[in-house]
Amino acid sequence: MPHSHHSHSGQFCKHAKGLLEDVVLEAIRQGFEVYGLTEHVPRYRTDDLYPDEAGLTLDDLAAQFESFLDEAHRLKAKYASEITLLVGLETEYITDLDLEHLDALLARHGTRIEYIVGSVHHVNGIPIDFDLPTFHKALRSCSSEGDTSSSTQEAFLRAYLDAQYALLQRFRPEIIGHFDLCRLYDPALAIPAYSAAWKKVERNVSYAVECGALFEVNAAAFRKGWEMAYPGKDVAELILKHGGRFALSDDSHGPHAVGLNYPRLHEYLRNLGVQEVWYLQRSDVPNAAGRMARLRELHLEFDSGFCVYPLSKCITYVRRRYSLPVFGVSHPLPLELTVQDLPPVPARLKDPAQCFSSSSMI
Repeated sequence: MPHSHHSHSGQFCKHAKGLLEDVVLEAIRQGFEVYGLTEHVPRYRTDDLYPDEAGLTLDDLAAQFESFLDEAHRLKAKYASEITLLVGLETEYITDLDLEHLDALLARHGTRIEYIVGSVHHVNGIPIDFDLPTFHKALRSCSSEGDTSSSTQEAFLRAYLDAQYALLQRFRPEIIGHFDLCRLYDPALAIPAYSAAWKKVERNVSYAVECGALFEVNAAAFRKGWEMAYPGKDVAELILKHGGRFALSDDSHGPHAVGLNYPRLHEYLRNLGVQEVWYLQRSDVPNAAGRMARLRELHLEFDSGFCVYPLSKCITYVRRRYSLPVFGVSHPLPLELTVQDLPPVPARLKDPAQCFSSSSMI
């Protein structure tokens, strides 16, 4: 079993289940090598509390997040010989107030927060992933008098993608969370059919690639009824076209969902033609955003059908033939990998090693 960069527990998230330690123990049981602990950041307006948070105050949410960091680092130390735990957070962008508070939170905690999952869950201050009626409310909030259903849909997509872009620019997250959550309740929605919105998708992908961010391939979409992971096929193919890199996430909301649907995740990536995924490791040297996660140590690792490349200060030529185990079934796979096969280095970087030095994103 490989890696996951995005998870939650009922101990620190009211719509999840179980203790954080039980999530970690299940990850260990399944053989995860790297597992990210990323509870949601606090929210800062009572209007933004969810129904299952009734009775909580804003101070309670802030204290809950502080307790999460303490517990996550305790578990990181306790189980260090069995699993690499990374301690991060998942963002919220409801209003600009969330961004201001996130700046302060990151400054206050420094290197205790090793990486960020950059996610958007709201449009015009309204949740888009709570339930279908609330999603439709968010959609209607983008409608103006005389708009058609198509123009309203495009305005909704643009608003989501503009919020995502603002988040990327301000915080340069190491992991891009569920890129196309905006179509949660309509997975068949063809974003390229909305030309203005698709241009914003291309803008966001290009920016994230240039920054060196990893796009999570998020298995939670399957338990939400999708036949594919986040991001959907059209966005995933665009990411590949731009030389983007993928990372795995189960987005578990409790021990029961650790590694859930990873076989389907593998098949999805295989059908896309993806042969490598990437993962984060803790670094002793801060990245450009001041956080302590980056890709390290060039080697080839074949685990659960995935060829995983942590990239360090050099790239070499590799020409071999491997038989990759794919969830217990051996599939001969000719692999002719050269430096040209790796995602392109942004033009502004003369040395590929700079992509993963402290002067770059990761």
